[in-house]
Amino acid sequence: MTHLPNLITDLGLILGAAGVTTLLFKWLKQPLVLGYIIVGLLVGPHTPLFPSIVETENINIWAEIGVIFLLFSLGLEFSFKKLVKVGGASSIMAFVEVVVMLLLGYVTGQLLGWSTMDSIFLGGILSISSTTIIIRAFEELGVKSQRFAGLVFGVLIVEDLVAILLLVLLSTLAVSQQFAGSEMLEAVLKLGFFLLLWFLAGIFLIPTFLRRASKLMNDEMLLIVSLALCLLMVILAAQVGFSPALGAFIMGSILAETTKAEKIEHLIAPVKDLFGAIFFVSVGILIDPSMMVEYAGPIAVITLVTLVGKFMSITSGGLMAGQGLKTSIQSGMSVSQIGEFSFIIATLGLTLNVTSDFLYPVAVAVSAITTFTTPYMIRYSEPLYRSVERVLPEKWKASLSEYNSGAQTIGTTSDWKLVLRSYTLNLVVYSAIMIAIVILSASYANPFIRENVVGGNLGDLLTTAVTLVFMAPFLWALAIHHPQQEAQGRIWANKNYRSLIIVLEFARIGIAILFIGFLLHQFFSVQVAIVVGLIIIALLAVFSQRIQAFYIRIETRFMNNLNAREISEAAKMHHTLTPWDARLTSFDVSPESVIVGKSLVELQIREKYGVNVAVIERGSRTIMAPTRNERVLPGDRIYAFGTDDQMETFRQLMEAEVETAANGGDGKEDIRLQKLLVTGNSPLLHTSIREAGVREKTKGLIVGVEKNGRRILNPDSDLVFEEGDIVWIVGSPWRISKLEAAMH
Repeated sequence: MTHLPNLITDLGLILGAAGVTTLLFKWLKQPLVLGYIIVGLLVGPHTPLFPSIVETENINIWAEIGVIFLLFSLGLEFSFKKLVKVGGASSIMAFVEVVVMLLLGYVTGQLLGWSTMDSIFLGGILSISSTTIIIRAFEELGVKSQRFAGLVFGVLIVEDLVAILLLVLLSTLAVSQQFAGSEMLEAVLKLGFFLLLWFLAGIFLIPTFLRRASKLMNDEMLLIVSLALCLLMVILAAQVGFSPALGAFIMGSILAETTKAEKIEHLIAPVKDLFGAIFFVSVGILIDPSMMVEYAGPIAVITLVTLVGKFMSITSGGLMAGQGLKTSIQSGMSVSQIGEFSFIIATLGLTLNVTSDFLYPVAVAVSAITTFTTPYMIRYSEPLYRSVERVLPEKWKASLSEYNSGAQTIGTTSDWKLVLRSYTLNLVVYSAIMIAIVILSASYANPFIRENVVGGNLGDLLTTAVTLVFMAPFLWALAIHHPQQEAQGRIWANKNYRSLIIVLEFARIGIAILFIGFLLHQFFSVQVAIVVGLIIIALLAVFSQRIQAFYIRIETRFMNNLNAREISEAAKMHHTLTPWDARLTSFDVSPESVIVGKSLVELQIREKYGVNVAVIERGSRTIMAPTRNERVLPGDRIYAFGTDDQMETFRQLMEAEVETAANGGDGKEDIRLQKLLVTGNSPLLHTSIREAGVREKTKGLIVGVEKNGRRILNPDSDLVFEEGDIVWIVGSPWRISKLEAAMH
């Protein structure tokens, strides 16, 4: 009889049980993650009623691969550019939530009598919400286009980065077994240094490689290359002391900036689903039901802390950020759960043997309960808001409204802020690059040159020359380049500030000289370094023009790679306008938006905001280069060109909600497309659309007229109604029915 490896038997058992269970959970409209966990519980060693897996160790290895691909796919959805674009409101909300939940988790663990390490890890487990569960709940409830959903997505983006930071900090803490501020700071700086280097190098190299190899790549090759890049970054992250999951996340975020991101995400989905399922099954395998029964009390307490703590912290953060009571409450009710990152943090504690055995099943139980409650909390967030609004004193509501209005007006950017921000960004970026170049040169290039090319001082000189070639463009950029030349010119025009500008310029040059000294210190004595340094400065001055041209080519390539997706999307829209400081952005029109029903000429978007509306998507119809008389309808997706500042101002207009009058008690009206027939005794007969006052009478919008068999979409306001015309109106049925009654 042929011997079948236990690994294949175990996988068959896991996937067979997972298939049956997930079909059941799909039918029950419950998250599949819970189905996988239950499968793990059933086939695990703690449930003797069902066949159990034989080799748990092999399954755990597959589960680690699952974590890698799970975080790789999260990175593909994350992207650092999204993090930069996340508004201040989402950042404030995420920061408040993470800090509050870390403290609540630690305090709860201490009150339950747990150890310090268990309490710290509990805080980390409770501080991160589940991106997968929230996105799926939003899709099922149809609320992705609402204002609070955009804020929640921003919070999740920030939380993903915080989760990576927590993995590093908790690993450092677990190894040292004590909270040492210097070690924590070193871990944070090390993480920031490598994140910056990997992002810069990845954006500079990988999109160019994918673009040049695109003609040779079919779907199979792209999948293999993507997985290879992911695993190479996993190896690199492990080599420098980080978790493999971090490397996968970083490579995913780099590939998210390429034009192949959607294709890679589509190709990687089956691989992620397979290994992700094995990971979540392994989560269930580690659960001991008897331990969950024993810790039922702590599970109930921690669940309550999670639901209430996350709701209160996000709501408070939203109010602090000036997002209004309704949006803040809806956001708070949406993130009250824990998920995949919480499992990874709990697994980290088990792997490092620093947490108790009960913490893992407790975390899984809390995640399962809060996952079940998520759709209901989102669904009942608006009724909760109305209840809170009814009991809130008028004075408080007036104060909140005044604070929200004030918070929305803050955002002007001074010339000094632009200049100082650009100087700081340049200093951080170029310093990290040059430090990395010097370290690589001293650690790898110099030993190689001395052993294989030329030894002694000549080897050191050759190493210095080669290193200097790589450093030269960044030295020039740090000392000379002016990224905000216009803003600095306006400051220079004020004689009172010229001395400060001169100080900044000399400071930049001085820092560049220090980096030259840092390079020379690796290979020469102080006396020799001074002489060589003076020679290097003279050479940099002589070849300044060539160095400048070289740097501009580097910067141009980097920016083209960084903006490749936006440029590609603009090209698909048949637009060739891709200015350096402008981008193409899409906005979904909420039914409550103040722009609904208004034409582009009424909104004066270009005149007031400097934004050009390029395309309007309306269902399956795409309106290219819409005319000034085109009206905005609920559910439209608007594609607009503009700078970041212009887009932010335009976004505020898009997100501004019209005040709805009470109708039936809850203020929400049913909106439908209805038709009216113009009869011989109709008040609309022989009047124009403007004179008829349909908008004023019905709060609706005439979107079409059928006249003599001819259909007129978005008719002009001067069109005159004739007998037999069919008028199509978007509006509230009860309002339109009043007008219809008056026509008969």
